[in-house]
Amino acid sequence: MVSIAVRKRLSPEESRAAAIEAARQILIESGPQAVTLKAVAARVDRTHANLLHHFGSAAGLQQALIDNMAEFITTTIRETVLRQRAGEQNPREVVDLAFDAFDTGGAGALASWMILSGNENALDPILKAIHDLVEELREAHSEEEAPLEDETMQLVLLALGDALFGAPLSRALGLPRNRAREIAYESMINSGIGKRG
Repeated sequence: MVSIAVRKRLSPEESRAAAIEAARQILIESGPQAVTLKAVAARVDRTHANLLHHFGSAAGLQQALIDNMAEFITTTIRETVLRQRAGEQNPREVVDLAFDAFDTGGAGALASWMILSGNENALDPILKAIHDLVEELREAHSEEEAPLEDETMQLVLLALGDALFGAPLSRALGLPRNRAREIAYESMINSGIGKRG
């Protein structure tokens, strides 16, 4: 007797979400060059035509992945910062979330892929989300602290640089692998963020 595998029916929203998550996982595991419609389709057990229906093209899938990551990164960091400001969070968690988003979350690889492929405008959703987050958090930012834009730029650039080059640079300099995180955390404490709550 031959058994036939039945492909689970997904709603259009579920199918899109599964494809975006598969693209993120492939990005993290194998790098940006591995994120193809064919690879994503195989990962979610769908056809290439099915993904074309949902995203229109490989560029459409990439844009959906960027939009999804922008939303995830800023929502996670926003919630953590607000909890920290309410005295429920250590500022170290804000640093760890930012570094994890760019490293194990794949945002660093995605950003470098878009920039190196000449598609820098594709990063607009991430940049807009970061800008909006800074504007939202500005209300509770005191005058004694370093400018919020400076703090954000420093944290994002450190997290991005660490995701792309932190491991080999740490080895070359004989520093612990987490040294960039420690530098970011020390900077937050020194600028006054860690003195709230």
